[in-house]
Amino acid sequence: MDARPIGVFDSGLGGLTAVRQLTAGMPDETIVYFGDTGRVPYGTRSPSAIFQYAKQDIAFLLSKNVKFLLAACGTVSSILPADY
Repeated sequence: MDARPIGVFDSGLGGLTAVRQLTAGMPDETIVYFGDTGRVPYGTRSPSAIFQYAKQDIAFLLSKNVKFLLAACGTVSSILPADY
């Protein structure tokens, strides 16, 4: 089993709902959550700013050696390319 944590990020606190579901479905997993409350809401920002924020959020979580990432932010999900 891969003991590394799962990384989850959102532009605020809404992603905690996703964390709750992950914890319920995978109780043995460790989760690292990043809520970017300093720049909330993302929805009022330009696509290029959202892309930059997402890259920074992802870099932070990758520095925590996560095994995979969940973007629990609808705005990021609609802006970030699927192959990023």
